[in-house]
Amino acid sequence: MRSSRHPRPPVRMVAAIGAAALLVVASPAIASAAPAPQPASSSPAAQVDAPVPELAWTACDGEGLEAFECATAAVPSDYDEPTGDTTSIALTRLPATDPAQRIGSLFLNFGGPGGPGVSTLHQLGAFLDPQVHAQFDVIGFDPRGVGLSDPVTCFPDAASEQAFLAEGIAVPVTPEEEATTIAQFGVMALACETLSGSRIEHASTANVARDMDLLRQAVGDEQLSYLGYSYGSILGATYGMLFPDRVRALAIDGTLEPSGWSGGEGSIGVRTGQGVAASEVFGEFLDLCAAAGPASCSLASTGDPRAAVETLFARLQQQPVEIPNPDGTTVTIDYGTAVAVAFQSMYSPVGFGPLADTFTQLLALTEPQQTMTTQQRGAELSDVGDWLRELGLIDDYAGVGSALASMCVDGEHPLQPWDYPAQADAADAEAPHFGRFRSWVGVQCDVVEFTDDDAFMGPWDQPTQAPVLVIGTRHDPATPYDQTQPYADRFENASVLTVEGYGHATIGVSTCANAAIATYLATPGASVPSSCEQDVAPFQAPPGTPGTAPASLVGAPEALAPGV
Repeated sequence: MRSSRHPRPPVRMVAAIGAAALLVVASPAIASAAPAPQPASSSPAAQVDAPVPELAWTACDGEGLEAFECATAAVPSDYDEPTGDTTSIALTRLPATDPAQRIGSLFLNFGGPGGPGVSTLHQLGAFLDPQVHAQFDVIGFDPRGVGLSDPVTCFPDAASEQAFLAEGIAVPVTPEEEATTIAQFGVMALACETLSGSRIEHASTANVARDMDLLRQAVGDEQLSYLGYSYGSILGATYGMLFPDRVRALAIDGTLEPSGWSGGEGSIGVRTGQGVAASEVFGEFLDLCAAAGPASCSLASTGDPRAAVETLFARLQQQPVEIPNPDGTTVTIDYGTAVAVAFQSMYSPVGFGPLADTFTQLLALTEPQQTMTTQQRGAELSDVGDWLRELGLIDDYAGVGSALASMCVDGEHPLQPWDYPAQADAADAEAPHFGRFRSWVGVQCDVVEFTDDDAFMGPWDQPTQAPVLVIGTRHDPATPYDQTQPYADRFENASVLTVEGYGHATIGVSTCANAAIATYLATPGASVPSSCEQDVAPFQAPPGTPGTAPASLVGAPEALAPGV
């Protein structure tokens, strides 16, 4: 694929001038974006022939992974040169537990973009309905540029990235913070270009779909069976457009309407509707807390939860608070961090209680006599090139660059970086706190224009005739429920399952939805319920229940840099 990366000179200059003083700024939304307009690759020629990789499955290396097998596939770096250079795709499988019932392989994508499939499947294990595990080899793979698959990296090593992100402004509010954030994004984007430009330029979702089709052939399946979460809805829609005759089953859990992903007005953070959805779910969180009362929601013990949260946010804007760790270090919580933590906590209904507890504790810590000053630390950024990786001076690691890559080459970026403050103000007026937070998603891709000529950007009306199952959660902060039916309407034969509840996707929260997915995957087109309840309602989770979704559903390794 012929590609180009063109920095926009005014922002490059801003970034360079501010770099020394502004490297301490972290990215609130490094996990989202999409590129300058490109011609859509919608013709049958997109079904490129390439050598089918040979998979040598071996025991996975790691404690507790005895049930899994692992392999690495070599696929073309550039599908315009299918017999040229290759890139590595890491994958793992959990073999079917009943070989006599085996239907084939089920490919998973846990979201992101930038979410690893290998480590997430290892973490979750046999998380699907037992019928699925009996009938399918369940396969997780790290998309190109992610995890163990030649990852896109923007720093020499993971520690350098962590140091860079640790001091960031999660939600810039003042003009000074906004200028700082834009400059930091400039540094980040230019660093990603410098260290991983050759990987980013082939990281489109369309290429991930082409990789998945080669993997499908490598495991011996005539057609694809696929289960995708969140960003996985974009991968599923792209595969359906490129390979309509090769679809057996597409189960999509948590949808982004693909036309908003690939184009439209505003940044991708605005087009995907996350700010509005998150603000609405946050309002539900506060109402449910008030209804649950102090016995079930600690925040209700402070009075009106809405008033308490606004008080907390106002205090944190004036003065962050530092929380000591057992090792002597401290964690700085400012306004943007609190909003980001709330956004992530709403990914699961069992996160509502811990979120309320966190806000209750922060209210106490932000009493005027208890506040502490924020310590500023610097971080260094290397500007060396790809060849340093070959010399062993640059590490491959799973980081935020993996999330940035495909989004920066998947769609349009109509704004200039200096347009973002006004956009953020408008988004905040429409969706308080979360609109501003999510509106900055994509600015890094308005600093440097990463493109991949073979990225697919529509049209999105699907030619596949295969039955499709689309699942939407009623109160989802990251993939708005109101995009569920429009996504399904792209297909000629799609059923919609509504999960009546809270959170992002259904992993581990709805036995009913798990059973419906199993029925569909076994027999696409079979009748499934139109609605399901969740197993645990907010503020009813047993004590000690974890309150977060799998990391890859968040979309990036950084809790404060969630993606879609």
